[in-house]
Amino acid sequence: MPDDLIQQATASREQAIASHSGFKVGAAILSADGRIFTGCNIENASLGLTVCAERVALWKALSEGARQFKRIAVVTDASAPTPPCGACRQLLWEYCGDIPVLLHSLKGIDRMFQVAELLPQPFDRHSIEEE
Repeated sequence: MPDDLIQQATASREQAIASHSGFKVGAAILSADGRIFTGCNIENASLGLTVCAERVALWKALSEGARQFKRIAVVTDASAPTPPCGACRQLLWEYCGDIPVLLHSLKGIDRMFQVAELLPQPFDRHSIEEE
């Protein structure tokens, strides 16, 4: 696992606002030009307005002009590495393509998946345009 990406995701996790679930998540996404953008989950009392760490990192990258990505790291303290939720998987597919998703648990467990493994049948504008 690329240590710098994991380290930055781990540091970002410390900024999480997880007052409802207690489940802190950090993410770091590496752009093709070498910049790293981080994010943490931010919860809201309505829960529906909660935003995931992966989306925060991706949106920060996109808002700073990054358009191509190499990989993303997601860090939790769960007993097993925790993959992105469905909404995050869809956004990663749409904006990043089939990049590696590095999953790290502070308990020392690592896994890596491609986005296509996590989202085998994505909603894709290309499939709509072909119809």
